[in-house]
Amino acid sequence: MANLLWGNVYYMDHFAGILRQEPGDRTSFTYHESYLSSGQPAIAHTLPLQTEPFVSDSGLPSFFDNLTAEGWLEEAQTRLLAKRRASRFELLLAFGQDCAGAVSVIDPDPQERGTIKPDNPLDMAIMAGRASLSGIQPKLVLIKQDGIFRPARAKELSTHFGKFPSPRHDDLMANEYLTTMALKTLLPDDSIIDLHMGRIEGFTDQALIVTRFDRTPDGQRIHFEEFNQLLGYPSEAKYGGSHKSMADFIRETPGCLPAEIYRLYLRLLAGLLLGNTDMHLKNFAMFHTAAGLRLAPAYDAVSAALYGYKTIALSIGDAANVPIGSLKPQTLIRLGQEFGLSAAAMAMAAGQLERRRQAAREAMVKSKIGSNSLKDEILSHMDKRWNGTFALIGKALSKKR
Repeated sequence: MANLLWGNVYYMDHFAGILRQEPGDRTSFTYHESYLSSGQPAIAHTLPLQTEPFVSDSGLPSFFDNLTAEGWLEEAQTRLLAKRRASRFELLLAFGQDCAGAVSVIDPDPQERGTIKPDNPLDMAIMAGRASLSGIQPKLVLIKQDGIFRPARAKELSTHFGKFPSPRHDDLMANEYLTTMALKTLLPDDSIIDLHMGRIEGFTDQALIVTRFDRTPDGQRIHFEEFNQLLGYPSEAKYGGSHKSMADFIRETPGCLPAEIYRLYLRLLAGLLLGNTDMHLKNFAMFHTAAGLRLAPAYDAVSAALYGYKTIALSIGDAANVPIGSLKPQTLIRLGQEFGLSAAAMAMAAGQLERRRQAAREAMVKSKIGSNSLKDEILSHMDKRWNGTFALIGKALSKKR
């Protein structure tokens, strides 16, 4: 590992600049002059093209901090570096070759990671690769070769990733599969991530295999940013914002489409109906396109309410930690008002969910994935939320007129 803790930053395959540790807890990123004159875009919304360095007074700049692993993967990477503790900069340098999106961070003087010999195939695969993914669930980047999924190796760019059983929730994979299938049915005109249950070479048990939306079929990078990055928040602040902040960003940022505010509102309503209380700012993202920023596919759909996560991740109407069990139609109307939506638009969103609700139930019941008890639990919570909240939106809107 580089003694001075600095790394080369690449956008696609273009050298973009230097990420460097500064005295104290500061970190800087500076675009290289060759990149500034190349006609390539800024690597991040919060890092516009300029000659002066960007300096973070505390840790990594937010864009890079959100590229760094968290949760289970952060702990695994720290173990594989033979350390009890590792800074987020150290982890990004060691595993930043295959980050989310189009940016990578490469250590110019990497250390040999052979100081420990893991006996777990998941740890072995992490050691062999150089991938950095956010999210707390055990996961591994993958390549599909000759119809078989295998762990990606060093210098290979993954096209999929596999999610494995959580130590705390052994049915989490089935939950995500069922919730995602229901979400696809509720929102047939939206873009939802592709996933399936399958096997990975070298592993006995099945995994949830997810197609990366930030990779083309032939393995090229696609640039996107999570809202946590777009809004300039560090990774740990993903629960500290509001749904309104995302709508405001879309409305106020040149090149964005105001119509996507309604699309985002509909996603949130569908997610809450399914019990997804964990929709934080790292669970929504936007592609960088030539025409401007556009919503990325919906991902990480889990009925988290089943596991005791009973409060909504982001604030609504200045109210944080809203209990999903006491969610009122007025709360969802207030959310729509924060988004700048008309009563007709909110009624249209509720109407779509009503029309698609039975089809979503049937998709879940007919699925070969997941136990009957898990399906019943998700559906029971879904019915309670519909009858107690969503079915009353139209009546509540009528009273406001």
